[in-house]
Amino acid sequence: MPIPVYSSTIRRSEMDAVLTCMVEEKIGPGAANQKLIKLVKELCCVEGALALRSPAQVLAYALQCFDLPEKAGVLLSALAPSWQYYEVKRLGFTPIVLDVAPSTALVTFEAIEKGIQDGGRILILHETLGNIPDMDYLSTLPIPFIEDISFSAGALYKEKRAGCFGAFAILGLEEHDSLTGGGGGILLTAERKNALILKNKTQDAPITDFLPDINAALAFVQLKNMEKNIALRKEIQELYMKSLLQTRHKPLLFSENVTDSAYSFPVILETGFKEVKTYVNRKEIEIEPAFADTIVSYLQEPDMYANAASFLLRTVLFPLYPRLGMQKAAKIAKVLATLP
Repeated sequence: MPIPVYSSTIRRSEMDAVLTCMVEEKIGPGAANQKLIKLVKELCCVEGALALRSPAQVLAYALQCFDLPEKAGVLLSALAPSWQYYEVKRLGFTPIVLDVAPSTALVTFEAIEKGIQDGGRILILHETLGNIPDMDYLSTLPIPFIEDISFSAGALYKEKRAGCFGAFAILGLEEHDSLTGGGGGILLTAERKNALILKNKTQDAPITDFLPDINAALAFVQLKNMEKNIALRKEIQELYMKSLLQTRHKPLLFSENVTDSAYSFPVILETGFKEVKTYVNRKEIEIEPAFADTIVSYLQEPDMYANAASFLLRTVLFPLYPRLGMQKAAKIAKVLATLP
């Protein structure tokens, strides 16, 4: 059987937590949701959190916390997931899409500054494949920003956790996010005044907006095991990197001062995707494009976002997750070292 690109790393403890909810017939929003929130605040070093049914809802709640006029410009990375573009438009705002740097896949400072000149009132900072930009620079911006840490949960910038820099942060809990609850998302804030805003929103929100306990129970165990899983992924990442450096293909460069959480293993190809895919598939390993479901893919305007379009065509993900095991990881490392 081919080695898949993704695995949700659901162990017996996760299954037991979900089964307990089902046996107790407590699957709607309730105690497990609040238990998850408590753990999020503790481990992510934030003042407030709100667990909702989808990342799109989380983004909507975050944007509603600002006094933005109708059709206000919202800055988005061209490599952010396409649902962010849909949601910004659905809320009546104007998406302003920014190109990325050719080495880090993060929005460039020049693009951000131009976006502000073009009417951007807030930045949604997608931390591409777990990469984190220069937060010292971003803290000087004249507009607020919201971090998307769905791929960077557990990562550090200097000594500080991802999610603690923006006015708010989005932590997705979807199938392919760093942590999964089988769906949903968490809105975080490290600022006390914003935590009070979230508390008020909790009182006003309909119960159908909250993350059900059956999802919260799964996410709770995933979050509890986050550091252990990061350590396992980092061990595999180090093995892969040694192999990749023997080839002409390139890794994604992480920003200075970043300790990443090894969300996945992206490879920037110097040859065609089909050739590499055929070779890897013969070895019973699956790969897939890293940016297939992003804004640049949806808009189909490569000339406007040249660097993002290049990443779209050339970047693939190799399997990297804790349940992989070192035997399979060694097999993939061997294939990485011999890529055509």
